Amino acid sequence: MEDLEYNNSSKNQRVHLISNMTSIDKSLADIFKVTSWGCPIFVINLLFSDLIQFGGRITMNKDYYTGYVIFCIGLYASLGFMVCISLERYLVVAKPLWYRFRRNIKTYVFVCVVVWVLSVLFYLITLLPVDRMKVYTILSCVLFLPILVFIFCLVGTIKALSGALSVPADEKRRIKAIQVAVLLIYILLFPNFIFFTLLGITCSILHCIFYVCVSLSPLADTALYLLSRKSFLDKFLASLRSCKTSDSQEMNTRDIESTTVANTKTV
Repeated sequence: MEDLEYNNSSKNQRVHLISNMTSIDKSLADIFKVTSWGCPIFVINLLFSDLIQFGGRITMNKDYYTGYVIFCIGLYASLGFMVCISLERYLVVAKPLWYRFRRNIKTYVFVCVVVWVLSVLFYLITLLPVDRMKVYTILSCVLFLPILVFIFCLVGTIKALSGALSVPADEKRRIKAIQVAVLLIYILLFPNFIFFTLLGITCSILHCIFYVCVSLSPLADTALYLLSRKSFLDKFLASLRSCKTSDSQEMNTRDIESTTVANTKTV
């Protein structure tokens, strides 16, 4: 990752900055509204990590190395808090009693501190005085572990929700949507770097593609902010159902009209 070149033009940089500022402003407005999460500490930290990435990209214009360090730490922290969000949603439905008795501010603070410390350590790994490909291979293996957690949490959540009769259907869809969104965000952003590194492929074009993908991380995280709002997802699902209903009604109307025309011709 250290060999990535920052070759974006000033125009592209301004577009990136404006789009990211728009998503962050929207997220700030959404995140401090009351949601069923209670105190969305992990989501707030995820938002903060996006702000750090945003600040790192701005700093790259003046001091590339410093901005790159800030950006990488924010990116690793973003991935860590995505794992925390997925695990929390899984524990809420699969281990509700265990989660209820262990949910306190001290636990949240401890987990957040661990994630931030690990984010710094992951970057320090790249500075070790050993073969760079070995370092990148180790880092790629570490970055591959979250997908196993995401898949486990998604499957476990679906199984737990299938037997949860007391959970409303809309709430089930919302929880599933959050888990799917976390998995999709990870799949869209990180696997290309992991596979290219493990296969030993070195190409500046592929590195640029990876950089563009991770630059879109704050925009992708906006999906989690929106899905954490029950009202937003309910409106979205309601609009989908209304579209499906209108389409079915239109098809029924066409069938009735065609049947009427056929009967008229027969008479």
